[in-house]
Parts: sequence; C-alpha cells; structure tokens
Amino acid sequence: MARSLYIHWPFCLAKCPYCDFNSHVRERTDMAAWEASLLADMRHERSLNTDEKSLVSIFFGGGTPSLMPPALVASLLDEAEKLWDFDENIEITLEGNPSSIEAAKFADLASAGVNRVSLGVQSLYDDVLKFLGRLHGAQEALDALQIAQKHFDRVSIDLIYARPGQTPEEWEAELSKALALGTSHLSLYQLTIEPTTRFATDVRRGVFSPLDDDPAADLFALTREMTAAAGLPAYEISNHARPGEESRHNLTYWRYQDYHGIGPGAHGRRDGIATTRHKKPENFLAAVERQQHGIAEARSLGQREQASEAMLMGLRLAEGVDLAALSGRFDVPESALVDQGKLELYSGLGLVVREGDHLGVTDAGMPLLDALLGELVPAELVNS
Repeated sequence: MARSLYIHWPFCLAKCPYCDFNSHVRERTDMAAWEASLLADMRHERSLNTDEKSLVSIFFGGGTPSLMPPALVASLLDEAEKLWDFDENIEITLEGNPSSIEAAKFADLASAGVNRVSLGVQSLYDDVLKFLGRLHGAQEALDALQIAQKHFDRVSIDLIYARPGQTPEEWEAELSKALALGTSHLSLYQLTIEPTTRFATDVRRGVFSPLDDDPAADLFALTREMTAAAGLPAYEISNHARPGEESRHNLTYWRYQDYHGIGPGAHGRRDGIATTRHKKPENFLAAVERQQHGIAEARSLGQREQASEAMLMGLRLAEGVDLAALSGRFDVPESALVDQGKLELYSGLGLVVREGDHLGVTDAGMPLLDALLGELVPAELVNS
C-alpha cells in the first residue's frame, strides 16, 4: 500500500473570507523552533511504523507553505528521506499563492527538492480576486505561474467558480483562458459558504446571494465538457488532469491509503489509526516540547468505519471503487458496503453504475455526489 507524508504549515499572509483559518505570519516567527518541532514530530511518526515502504509523495499544505524558508523545506525533506526512503518517482508538492513575493522563492524551493506546485490562482480577473479577498492580482498570478513553469516539473492551478451571478458565458471564457495556460492539472472548485467566515456573515446580511443549485449544476457540466475536450478530464469530482498527471498525493487520500500528517492541525491515517495534531501553533509547540510529538488524538478505527471512509472517499473518483477489494481488505461483506435498494434505484436513474465488483458514480450523478453518498453508503456502516 502506498504511503505518503503531509506536512501542515500553519501560517498564511492574511485571513481569507471563505475559510476560517486564522494563524497568520508573525514578524518574529522562530523558524529554528519550528524546524526542531516539525522534525521531532516527523521522527515520532516514523517510530510508530516499522514497515519498509518508501514514501510515494510528500505534500506541504495548510496556510501558505510557499512562505516557508527553502532551507526549512530542504531540512524536512532530507530528514524524511532518511526516515522512510523515497520512491524513485516521488511527488513532492508545495501549495502556494501566486504572488511575486512567493514566486521569488520558486528556484530555491525547486533546488530544495520540490518538484510540483499547486498555485491558488482562484480567478483570472481582478474584480473577482478582490471579492474573494485575495492579495494578488490577475497579472501577478500569471507572472508567478510563468516562473513556476520554469522551475517545476509539474504545475497545478486552482480556480473558484459558481460565484454569485456567474453566467455560463463568463465561466466558459475564464476556463478557456485557464486551459490555454498549459498546466497539466486543474483544481476547479465551486464556491462554498463555510460557517463562521466573512462570506457566511455577508450572505446572512444580504450582501450577496450564492448561486442557485441549478445554474451551479450547469456550470459543473460545462466544466467537465471543456476539460475533457482539452485533454484534462475529471479524475475526481473537482480535479482534472492529463492522463498520468493526476495528483499522486491526493489519490492517496481518495484511494484510502496510508498517510502521515505532521504539523499543527494535521490529520493522518496510518495502520488503522486516525491521528489529529494540536491545531493552534502555540499548543502544537508546547506538545512537542512536552512529549516529542504534536498528536492531540490517536484513535483506532474499526474495520467497518474504515470501510465506510474508503467508500465515501473512493466514490469521489471517476474510477470508483472495487467492492470485492474493499470487502477483503476490511473483512466486511460486499452487501454491507452498499444499500442494495438505493443502488438499484440510482442505477436505474443513470446516476451510478455497477459492473461486476466495480461501483462508480456517473457524470450525471457527480453533481449530486454528497446526496448520493448519504443514500448509497448504509448508515449502519457509517455510524458503526
């Protein structure tokens, strides 16, 4: 089974209106203390796992990992390779904002070992970026992307669509521009309104109204049509790539394979145990000083709970799930993995398809994925 490493960096430049992340870069962040704590956390993870599997991917995520000093990135990668060894085709991804400040570090980050970046472009229009609360402008993002494409083997960009009042013509024009940029991977997310964010407050106050479900579904269908025609079909509900350029790290999650999470707020799944790190940076640092790791909770998962999570994650993928393989892996009967009555109903409606042991959600079913998952995966499996 593949094994991956997720490194969560807790700091960002500014609070986004559509997320509730609120740990920002501080003027006197002690990088030496952070290096020591992250290394200790990593070593603890390795001490709990005795197999010899190499890492197939490493992902630097969280706030704004591209703000990390390249020397810190290099130190973490050097230690990870000593602890686990690297697969010969390891994917090392770093998330970043497409700003000129961060783009100035791209050459050094590539030298440190990063070979893939995921840039949060979010939009190609300045007025939309302002609405989204982004600090970069559209031209700045394009300039940063051009620099990234010089230094990294693989580049992905994120865009947000289904914005208030957005029309199919507007999204078609923007997505056409994005597809012409030459990246091998696109993450295309519909705007969601999360509780406790500024956007949630604005909606409640009537500042703007989210796009209705039907127009959003039309934009979803348009997205899949255009990306497929451009040679970057959807391989997951919101992710599109040229064949062979899929995010190996995210496939680890969706295929329910093991990954180690280190750093504040990081989650992990390894050897049937779910781990959660302390979220607040100061609490994480204190925990590492006290116990040599940042784990706040480590919980053993029952076979049925793991089977449920594997179903919920795997059905996000265009490839779907292999029911026989999951049944054997978790010692759960195939009949317990899926509500047979609902499967028959939604198969008849063309929303899901089962061929032998394979179960997948169709293109017609993907816009309804959350509702379908709630119906197809039995409650007794989810709640067991």
